[in-house]
Amino acid sequence: MTASRANAQPTTDAAKTAKLYRAVWRWHFYAGLYVIPFFMMLALTGMAMLWIAWIDGRDGERTAVAIQGTPLPVSAQAEAALAAWPGGDLAQYIAPRDGDLAAIFRVNTAEGPMMAVVDPYTAEVIEAFPRRSGWYDTMDRIHGEVMLGVAGDRMIEIAASLGVILLVTGLYLWWPRDGQGLRALVPRFGARGRGVWKSLHATVGIWISVALLFFLISGLSWAGIWGGKMVQAWSSFPAGKYSGVPLSDVSHASLNGGRREVAWALEQTPMPASDPHADHGGGAVARVAQTGQSAGAAPDLDRVDRFAREIGFQGRYQLNWPAGETGVWTLSRDSMSTDSPDPTSDRIVHLDRYSGDMLADVRFEQYSLMGKAMAVGIALHMGTLGLWSVLANTAVCLSVLFLCVSGVVMWWKRRPAGGLRLAAPPAPRDMPQWGAAMSIALGLSLAFPMAGITLVVVLAFDSVLLPALRGRAVAPG
Repeated sequence: MTASRANAQPTTDAAKTAKLYRAVWRWHFYAGLYVIPFFMMLALTGMAMLWIAWIDGRDGERTAVAIQGTPLPVSAQAEAALAAWPGGDLAQYIAPRDGDLAAIFRVNTAEGPMMAVVDPYTAEVIEAFPRRSGWYDTMDRIHGEVMLGVAGDRMIEIAASLGVILLVTGLYLWWPRDGQGLRALVPRFGARGRGVWKSLHATVGIWISVALLFFLISGLSWAGIWGGKMVQAWSSFPAGKYSGVPLSDVSHASLNGGRREVAWALEQTPMPASDPHADHGGGAVARVAQTGQSAGAAPDLDRVDRFAREIGFQGRYQLNWPAGETGVWTLSRDSMSTDSPDPTSDRIVHLDRYSGDMLADVRFEQYSLMGKAMAVGIALHMGTLGLWSVLANTAVCLSVLFLCVSGVVMWWKRRPAGGLRLAAPPAPRDMPQWGAAMSIALGLSLAFPMAGITLVVVLAFDSVLLPALRGRAVAPG
């Protein structure tokens, strides 16, 4: 009798393990069912954005020009840009990264914001187009919201959240249980049929698991709920660090203009405000005189640009005109805008439009720990750290595409013959370790709210609706 119990114990343990494996496989299948089309879209549009930004630039800033001595004053270049849209208002100047590249100006018009690509040596407008109308922005809108606005944003947040579950369940399914160690690190090319696809799927998945988790978490930072309501609140720069300067009623996010450009840590922080009653006799810029938004490219622009160079803004940086009576001149450089391949060089300076006084000088070192992590993480996610990061991100995107395709192939090869039924892995009865599984699910749901909502819906479908439908199908007529 004792021997019988001893023989039964391994069988019982094996049966429990098999049931848990099937349950995890079922969750992996359901998560993949939703995630795969989104992951393929994200990988394709992500690669497109990487290479468009690297080859052509997001706003044409990689347009090449012939070096012809000394560049003209920025004010002369700005006047040429403004002449392309008479009656427009100069709003932004993006300095060239190198001497053989064009300058970019944004001009606000009655038809919307326009961009002018200007030769710094001749003030010739090489190209003019509506802002956010290029291929990069089209890919960006698909990547971020499937061009469906808030609904698309939520759909992608669900996909990224379920992607974390897909990754966790995939690692469990891969984990070796037969004493063969880390066999999945090398694919079994000797396998046949579905076996070789399963081996390749597991190998690619384990090799990119850390990178994929990073991309999922950092990508969720753009999402409306997880990013906007949770993460960004932890990483924001406190306005109290401005040392008592006047604050406006708009945040730094107002500088984005439809695309995330402002450093993550500053988006929710209020902008400083210019004081119309400030002393106009001189300031840090040797007097930035009152220049309205609708005014032309007055010499004040050259003073501000010269000051920017003096305080360390070398190469590419952005200069935003004051907006409204209390607006400020804003000088900025950050990796989210591809101004620099080094996120630790992020910096934003605000100048009073009347006195020329420096109201704020915020640098990477002043960000919170979360703000610093976000600055570096987003730069890695966007591939703005140089060619090596573009190539590395491309490799991850191609790997994600392979995981999606191989997952579909494995399903196709195991589906029942003679149809296109869903054929999900069967749900085990008397699920072992149900409490532990639910604890993990609850933790993931609290960390990723959209995943939690989806899990509840799928559980209801799997445990209530699906059995009811099956019962109706077999009930006598």
